[in-house]
Amino acid sequence: MPRFVTIPALIDPHVHFRTPGFEHKEDWGTAGHAALMGGVTMVFDMPNTTPATTTLELVQQKKSIINQTLEKYKRTLRYHVYLGASTDNIQEISRAKKEIVGVKLFMGASTGSLLVDDENNQAEIFQECARLKIPLAVHAEDEATLQKAKTAFTGAPTIFNHGTLRPRDAAIVATERAIRMAEKYGTTLYVLHVSTKEEIELVRSAKKQGIAVYAEVTPHHLFLTEDDLHNLGNLGKMNPPLRTGADQTALWAGIHDGTVDTIGTDHAPHTLEEKALPYTEAPSGVPGIETYLALLLDAHNKRQISLEQITRLCRTNIQKIFKILDNNDTVTIDVDAVKTIRNEDMTTKCTWSPFAGTTLKGWPIITQIKN
Repeated sequence: MPRFVTIPALIDPHVHFRTPGFEHKEDWGTAGHAALMGGVTMVFDMPNTTPATTTLELVQQKKSIINQTLEKYKRTLRYHVYLGASTDNIQEISRAKKEIVGVKLFMGASTGSLLVDDENNQAEIFQECARLKIPLAVHAEDEATLQKAKTAFTGAPTIFNHGTLRPRDAAIVATERAIRMAEKYGTTLYVLHVSTKEEIELVRSAKKQGIAVYAEVTPHHLFLTEDDLHNLGNLGKMNPPLRTGADQTALWAGIHDGTVDTIGTDHAPHTLEEKALPYTEAPSGVPGIETYLALLLDAHNKRQISLEQITRLCRTNIQKIFKILDNNDTVTIDVDAVKTIRNEDMTTKCTWSPFAGTTLKGWPIITQIKN
């Protein structure tokens, strides 16, 4: 017999909806549908598009495209966007302040052209965000460490070498530096997709010192490990990489003791054709927004997480960190529904999930945006 429960709708603070420039992977019509299927009514979209969202004008243009697309599809979705930090756009942070939810800093190269690896430039961005009281969201992988690993590697790499080419030290070094800068300048630091036990320890320690640092984890790091690469292949290629079981355990421990503040999907769709390319050519990133809540509900049924914790991690904490006004949006869930994730059921334009074949208990049924 169904057991229906209504909870506050989720916010996804970390999505790549691919507009503008990569609409063959996703657009705001398909992504908006996937979000609502996943119990999400608000998203924060990342700036590594083409062109990258690095100026006030580009932010405004992006919003115009988003609004037109949502209107075309007759889709309603709440959203905010990030400004991308670059080596030469420091003045744009103040110009775009009223139009953005935060600033995104890539300390190491990932998908797209945005990279700020010089420490002096990084420091300027931390200072400006602190001055303007704007949250700084950081992709914490140290570029020098990534380059060193790439140079040291010999032979033809495969997906099983992804964690060697993007080693955990890159994440640890960058997170440590970001926390140090946040402390020095008084910046509100949001560390994206934390994936290692050492980063959890760094954030835990920083919180005890009163530093304004917040940690996000992703569903793929919570529910997949590097062992899953044997089944996933390049479908499991993402930055930062999948980690060990011990790292996954540390992320869950961080959820339970309050070190982890949010869960964001890092929804980053690519086509199956792109993922089928050789490892070095296949892009990094996986879709995730559509299975966001269902994975957590399955964990709830396994007594890993409470519904109250899901609401805190996927809604109220995000509102507090980014100073987002509350709303009355809800999602009704069937706590006892059992269903297997299938690629053919996905409404994201890329039409696949790294969790395909996984049977979950607990699914969102109705997502409502209430104006």
